[in-house]
Amino acid sequence: MEKNEIIQNKLIKDEEMSRKLAYWRFLEKKIVFTNGCFDIIHLGHIMYLSKAADMGNVLLIGLNSDKSVKKLKGNKRPINDQYARSVVLASLFFVDGVIIFDEETPLELIKIVKPDILVKGSDYTEKEIAGADIIRDYGGDVMTIDFVDGYSSSEIIKKHDLNSTL
Repeated sequence: MEKNEIIQNKLIKDEEMSRKLAYWRFLEKKIVFTNGCFDIIHLGHIMYLSKAADMGNVLLIGLNSDKSVKKLKGNKRPINDQYARSVVLASLFFVDGVIIFDEETPLELIKIVKPDILVKGSDYTEKEIAGADIIRDYGGDVMTIDFVDGYSSSEIIKKHDLNSTL
């Protein structure tokens, strides 16, 4: 299998998700789920995602669609479109799947995935993490990971004044 085909196979469409989840569950894999915009991939993202991947056997990323990012961050975002962002994430060897969602939070996706572990950055309290109550109700774990200081897409954009060029 060629490398690009491997990457493309990690881009999960809604109609494929139940089959992939069933396969991972059949193999008794521990599924870790996280989500975000991942607009400009930087060291902080890589460290965060690799730590999340270490918590289980499968790392599934819910990626905010372009429409969702605009709602959350304004009309000048995202910098990179959803296809570009999803391919970059899927190219990471420790990422097993990327699925795009349109809502502001991944709550409906979490209800479908039912991950063993839900992960967010430590800037969130458990009460602020979408789906945390659902995960806890069926015995899953909700974890947070500290950010790497000095790395933030918003800060990179401000520092390089990228919004002024858009």
